[in-house]
Amino acid sequence: MKYGFDNEKYLKIQSEHIKERIAQFGNKLYLELGGKLFDDYHASRVLPGFQPDSKLRMLSQLSDHAEIVIVISAVDIEKNKVRNDLGITYDEDVLRLRNEFQKRGFLVSSVVVTHYNGQKSADAFRERLERMGITTYFHYLIDGYPTNVDLIASDEGFGRNDYIATTRPLVIVTAPGPGSGKMAVCLSQLYNEHKRGIEAGYAKFETFPVWSLPLKHPVNIAYEAATADLNDVNMIDPFHLEAYGKTAINYNRDIEIFPVLNALFEGIYGENPYKSPTDMGVNMVGFCINDDEVCCEASKDEIIRRYFTALNELAVGKANDSEISKIALLFKQAKINTAYRKTTVAARERAEQSGRYCSAIELEDGTIITAESGDLLGPSAALLLNALKHLAGIEHSIKLIPQAMIEPIQHTKMSYLRSHNPRLHTDEVLVALSVLSTRDENCRRALEMLPKLYGCQVHSTVMLGEVDRKIFKKLGVGLTCDPKRKS
Repeated sequence: MKYGFDNEKYLKIQSEHIKERIAQFGNKLYLELGGKLFDDYHASRVLPGFQPDSKLRMLSQLSDHAEIVIVISAVDIEKNKVRNDLGITYDEDVLRLRNEFQKRGFLVSSVVVTHYNGQKSADAFRERLERMGITTYFHYLIDGYPTNVDLIASDEGFGRNDYIATTRPLVIVTAPGPGSGKMAVCLSQLYNEHKRGIEAGYAKFETFPVWSLPLKHPVNIAYEAATADLNDVNMIDPFHLEAYGKTAINYNRDIEIFPVLNALFEGIYGENPYKSPTDMGVNMVGFCINDDEVCCEASKDEIIRRYFTALNELAVGKANDSEISKIALLFKQAKINTAYRKTTVAARERAEQSGRYCSAIELEDGTIITAESGDLLGPSAALLLNALKHLAGIEHSIKLIPQAMIEPIQHTKMSYLRSHNPRLHTDEVLVALSVLSTRDENCRRALEMLPKLYGCQVHSTVMLGEVDRKIFKKLGVGLTCDPKRKS
């Protein structure tokens, strides 16, 4: 895998920058965490070399002085919103995040349900959390948010929200995904802390968009593609430009909310320590890119991956045309199309020639390997075997798994497990290789090649099942699929 990001440099300069920001305020700092604290796979895809748990490793140094508040929107609970990278709903992810944080020594003090407007699903979620002994608060919808500053910064606005009781100097506010209302929670706490005589500070730990990169840089365009369902738009920060005469990139929601923050700070401190939304951030990602070309290529791949993901979700009724239209527009900004992804072209060409479902993988050295479905193997399982044989230097004609072994597995699937698909999936192929590796040198060598698939790209001309998608994810392979279901 080619790397374009210096992760060690990032850990060093980012942690120093956060410590400086904490020192800027006295006894209380609310740190809004944009993106994911760990499992940040989007960042690791567009910035090859970025580790998914980098933020967590950095903040672990402050765990004794920090507590975590997890935020979830009642709207997301109501519509059972799913984290695409994990395949679980946001409400289930709240519990997963809490367990993961506690395992790593963090205090998780409470959960806040935002955008609350009497939703029964939110009431049921709160009851469930409280039965588990988890303190839960409600923050309400405010008419005219975020522009009606007078109402927002009043007892009928933020003052109506439940006050979140915290005990430590640093409060990290995080959520399962974007659009959960993390910033509003922080601002609400600033208002309510002030009413109680506490002058708290606020900062934002946001990875994307990268303020120090150009507006139309592929890394920033990839962020817009990732948030197409929220209709986020990257913008030049007008407040930063006016204050400093310098261009910095932010996004619409932060820019829209800045007057609210400005009014709140003026009410609390008499003046706002921040002159722009960009000033609020502590993001040093842009200074740790050491190969811009690698990151640009990875980001273009990510834009295309998001496009295919949206197409697949539309095919199963989980997305709408507007998401696809927006990402298609981003294609033009990035000057790409689906043909930019070499595996897409290769898989479709083979499918056209064979009349079967096909797949293709691009290896680290640029080699393209293809495969098609047959009577014994699905296109992803066949591709996995072809790629491993190529990497291990095994002749393509050699059959690693004999038909005499595949047929009994198929019989079990069809006769006893009531499967409608007799073909082997990727997980079944890997189990078979593992069994055979104890007495077959080629199978052993093929299995040893699995780490070389990390960072490779795959395209399938048919939508793959959950099992195959999870195997590719565990192998670190970037997967896209045409929005076509298996017949």
